[in-house]
Amino acid sequence: MSDAATAVIDDADLAAVTSVPQRIIEAWAKHDADAFAAAFTEDGTLILPGDIFLRGREEVRGFMAAAFAGPYQGTRVTGTPLALKPLGESVVLVLTQGGVLVPGEEAVSAERAIRASWLLAKQDGEWLITAYQNTPVKAS
Repeated sequence: MSDAATAVIDDADLAAVTSVPQRIIEAWAKHDADAFAAAFTEDGTLILPGDIFLRGREEVRGFMAAAFAGPYQGTRVTGTPLALKPLGESVVLVLTQGGVLVPGEEAVSAERAIRASWLLAKQDGEWLITAYQNTPVKAS
């Protein structure tokens, strides 16, 4: 395994890693909780502001299904990469900024702007989210 300070990923892995946030954006646009959860490892975690700590694909899927039918109905999500940090041959940290767009919005409002950490792991040739956490940019 390579040292985190010198870890690099090849072009194919780079493309696959950078496509993971796009998979989430597309799943959200379709309000597809199954596709959203499929971007996570079986034991992946999702931490959101408040008291939301989800473990595993099934908890992620269930939470997102309820959210898409409730508070996130009609919304979209967006994100822009800030940094990509290979931590080893099969682990990469991706940092993004973005947030939830309500109907009619083209830019994320200050109230919904977030920065996120995506810890991705390569499993069976596929890059998946093993841990995701976001934090509001604006203090509440």
